[in-house]
Amino acid sequence: MKEIWFDMDGTIADLYGVEDWLPQLINEQTAPYENAHPMLNMNSLARSLNRLQRKGYKIGIVSWTSKNASKKYEKAIEKAKKKWLKKHLNSVQFDTIDVISYGTPKSINRQGILFDDEEPNRREWKETAYDEKNILEILKGLD
Repeated sequence: MKEIWFDMDGTIADLYGVEDWLPQLINEQTAPYENAHPMLNMNSLARSLNRLQRKGYKIGIVSWTSKNASKKYEKAIEKAKKKWLKKHLNSVQFDTIDVISYGTPKSINRQGILFDDEEPNRREWKETAYDEKNILEILKGLD
């Protein structure tokens, strides 16, 4: 099966554009995850993902929690990220949403294409990986 995976923070959700995002994460607040603006046209992304799913692609999210987060905060982050996805990509039925502890290799039990803003994650990925630029154009090319 063909798979496409998306990181969230800095890839499709502008976490780093939220004012005071880092102090809020350090204080275990979920507001930055909830209030991040989309980084691309979500309607276009949803149409592309739904089209690719009809063509047999599995669509997933693989996104880290905050660094040094408590287990309770990790659960709150997962809830906030799922809420963000529901708000911004409601029409997409993700096959998998994995919100994993910060630093966990994203390639574990995953394959296919990864979109991720962090170069170390792209290097660690065992297959094809792209940064956050040109997501829509790359998806169009998968037909």
